[in-house]
Amino acid sequence: MQSTLSLRTVVGLVGLLLTTLMGQAQAPRATTITGRVTDAGTNDGLPGVNVVVKGSQQGTTTNATGQYTMSVPATNATLTFSYIGYVPQEVAVANRSTIDIALQADDRSLNEVVVVGYGTQRKIETTGSIASVKSADLVQTPVSNVAQGLQARVSGVQVSQNTGAPGGNISVRIRGTNSINGNSEPLYIVDGIQISNGSSNSSEINNVSPLSTINPNDIESVEILKDASASAIYGSRAANGVVLITTKRGKTGATRVTIDSYYGVQKVNKTLPLLNAAEFAQVENETFKNNYYQNPSSLGEGTDWQKIIFREAPIQSHQLSINGGTEKTQLALSANYFNQDGIIINSNFKRYSYRLNVDHRISDRIKIGTSILGSYAVNAGVTTGSQTIGDAAVVTNTILGAAVGAPPTLQPYREDGSIFPFGEQANGQYREVINPLNYTAILNQTAIRRTLANLYGDVSILKGLTYRASFNIDMQNSLRDTYSPRSIVNRTDLNDNSGTGSKTNTNSMALLHESILTYNTTFAKDHSFKATAVFGTQVENYNQNQINANGFPNDATQNEALQLALNRTVSSYRSTQRLDSYLGRINYGFKDKYFLDLTARIDGSSRFGANHKYGLFPAISAGWRLIEEPFIKSVSWLSDLKLRASYGITGNAAGIDPYQSLATVSAPNPGSDYNINHAYMIGINPSGIANPDLRWERSGQTDIGLDVAFLNNRISLIMDVYKKTTKDLLYVKTLPLSSGYATITGNYASLENKGLELAVNARILEGPLKWSLSANATFNRNKLLDLDGGTTQERFVTAYSILQVGSPLGLFKTYVFDGINQTGETILPGYGGTLGSQKVKDLNGDGTISSADQIITGNPNPKFIYGFSTNLSYKGFDFSAFLSGSQGNDIYNASRLSFSLPLGQRNMLKGVVNRWTPTNPSTEYPAPAQGGRMPVSNYVVEDGSYLRCKNVTLGYSLPRIKGIQQIRVYVSANNLFTITKYSGFDPEVNTYAGSNTAIGIDNLVYPQARSYLGGLQITF
Repeated sequence: MQSTLSLRTVVGLVGLLLTTLMGQAQAPRATTITGRVTDAGTNDGLPGVNVVVKGSQQGTTTNATGQYTMSVPATNATLTFSYIGYVPQEVAVANRSTIDIALQADDRSLNEVVVVGYGTQRKIETTGSIASVKSADLVQTPVSNVAQGLQARVSGVQVSQNTGAPGGNISVRIRGTNSINGNSEPLYIVDGIQISNGSSNSSEINNVSPLSTINPNDIESVEILKDASASAIYGSRAANGVVLITTKRGKTGATRVTIDSYYGVQKVNKTLPLLNAAEFAQVENETFKNNYYQNPSSLGEGTDWQKIIFREAPIQSHQLSINGGTEKTQLALSANYFNQDGIIINSNFKRYSYRLNVDHRISDRIKIGTSILGSYAVNAGVTTGSQTIGDAAVVTNTILGAAVGAPPTLQPYREDGSIFPFGEQANGQYREVINPLNYTAILNQTAIRRTLANLYGDVSILKGLTYRASFNIDMQNSLRDTYSPRSIVNRTDLNDNSGTGSKTNTNSMALLHESILTYNTTFAKDHSFKATAVFGTQVENYNQNQINANGFPNDATQNEALQLALNRTVSSYRSTQRLDSYLGRINYGFKDKYFLDLTARIDGSSRFGANHKYGLFPAISAGWRLIEEPFIKSVSWLSDLKLRASYGITGNAAGIDPYQSLATVSAPNPGSDYNINHAYMIGINPSGIANPDLRWERSGQTDIGLDVAFLNNRISLIMDVYKKTTKDLLYVKTLPLSSGYATITGNYASLENKGLELAVNARILEGPLKWSLSANATFNRNKLLDLDGGTTQERFVTAYSILQVGSPLGLFKTYVFDGINQTGETILPGYGGTLGSQKVKDLNGDGTISSADQIITGNPNPKFIYGFSTNLSYKGFDFSAFLSGSQGNDIYNASRLSFSLPLGQRNMLKGVVNRWTPTNPSTEYPAPAQGGRMPVSNYVVEDGSYLRCKNVTLGYSLPRIKGIQQIRVYVSANNLFTITKYSGFDPEVNTYAGSNTAIGIDNLVYPQARSYLGGLQITF
């Protein structure tokens, strides 16, 4: 009995215990915690601080005064306090009911380091206008050129993708165009190696961009030195701004192996609406006033030549990187393969590249290292964007012009698949028109080998005093092969001179040595002092050899046996130039509040005239961090406030080719050949007049900047106002013929750029869901101040582009379109007007059309350019979007001029269906007129403003796998859409590429492609 009671008692006690435990598990005892979170420096309450129970999703945020209240477990809970711009804290509850926290400001942003000329600075110490772009932003879109990755990323920098061809021409303007005849491209410096993007003659649209030989995936960061105080340390080469490129270097720690690969497809964004075969045939009959096409309506759509030349083209990139090192030695090694087919058949850019960066510390005082970038690139191009503007040239000189103008009634191929010349079709009716496929059969290939190498040694001499010696080389060899085969020539036109080929071999080598002495110290606690002295000497050697030939017996060997040709010509060229530089810089700071920088550089160049071998380029800048002042520091919502001001003088020697200051002679061929006593002799004649006063172009620039940050650096704003006056501009001045010379190149002109730059960055959300925004805008105004000392006030550089003193460069000056000459109207003399042709306005009312009736009808310079990007991430997902735009610029659509007037033998724009006839009094499209011509008017001047979605990317990082640090997959769309009123292929265009004066002209340049790709990134 007692045993039974004991068992019941035990069971009851166990049941009571289990019930109690379950009750406690289901309803734990909680404690309410209250408190206040403040700034440890100001004791002000911090709003929006995240207060979370560690290891759970339970949490709250502080109110406007920093107060919070929350319920937490009463046992061993730990609270985490986090806020943007402050160091996070963890605090154990420990049975407390009130917990007050003072968060310390995170000063990492103050110690952020940026690269400057010949060294680095803390971001808060910079007094010049310097912008940074990180690697992740540069390669967000698939680019073959580092400059493409800068587009719309930085205020004050205008990047123009002049052509969408793979590896194609690109122009960069930092704070406007700074030259007329010279080069306006910035100076690029890759790991201390100074290179240039092109030469003074950089206006050839079909040239391969020199920057395409550098792999963008190897770049760690890019700093753009925009104002004179930042760039003056590069003296006579810095007037157009400086772009500092730093490649990825090895880091101490475990070796990391990264594979980065993507593959995609490109498509043409847009095609032009053209007449079909039936419509074209009807226009032809009207133009030639015959019945060549008996039944036009039966011809239907005919051949779509745009469909034939455009294609879906693959693009791919594959990179293997190795990074790691010990405390003594760090190494970074990479290899990359990039291959981009163009959206026009027979165009391609392919690049193989490698990079090796090694840093080794021999002792505590000595460090050595090297950077080597090597590449081999092959560009196969097709000719687009003829710079010879005219009715015939548009149709015959480029593949796009030929495709738009090709009669849709003709066939592309013979039955055997070979190209069918138009002269062999339609009874020779179109023998003067070229089959667009001819351009795809022409060999136009450039192979480029390039090596950039740097070897340096650092020695710590005394405390704070270091010496660096660097030896750099930029070595480049290119071979251009061309061949136009006999097979594409009409059989009736074949002769002994048919088939043309050439080989052009170009070699360049730049050697640079720099000795850099740096002294860095602090004294009396609050004072910082840094002095930098540099001596540099650079030698550049260039040579070119070319052979041209025509009259081949067949196409079997193309241009690989030029000795088989009937006619051959050879030419060669060599130049050498040297630059010696002496420079110094002093940086002074007081209490991290006041900063002063002084810079001076002396350049001596063999390019300059005898009277101006040396130039001095000084600069001064100052910074005031108002945030450190007591009357500002107490403003709780203000995180940073710095005022900057600078003035400096920089030079542009890129506009002066070697030997320009000397009296030169040449042997132009033909034109100087003589036959004396039956002996063939080459004549040499004077070609250039000496100018001992020839010197670099000089830019004096004033900049005032403001750096502001709000809400603990959550929102930041950078604003710069600048004015840059460039004097001694190179200009070709006309001479009296009695002098024996037609022109002389001298420093005669001047121009001005002034503007406003704005850049905003914001971190909207932090925590599991992160969201950031960036935007920038640039307002630049360009004005020509003088051409040649006041003699010339206006000069045409094309039939419609002018240089006008007091106005921006490249304005369009044309007649004003006034509709179509209608029946019964008086047709004014002076421009060849007829019934049904376009007419222009008689602005001065003198009853005749003359040049006096031409006015400014367009401005190719944008009112402002802008960019916008956003990034979101949540757990493993990431999303980014990037847009760029231009507003207020005009485009001269030369192709519209050519393809709106039915002249016969070429196709037209679709609008010609509504052409003028006696029964259809059109006010836009003229009547067919064989041999007619439209006046140059604003009929073809269009608004070139656009907003383009450059990139949208969605990625996902997989959960970590043992042995693999990261696996990320992503999909990306590039050039997804463009909002514009422009009627051409692409609003981002310039036929004259890097020209400073012929701007905003579209003569059917290679359009940019839309692409879709997928990628994989793996790090081991």
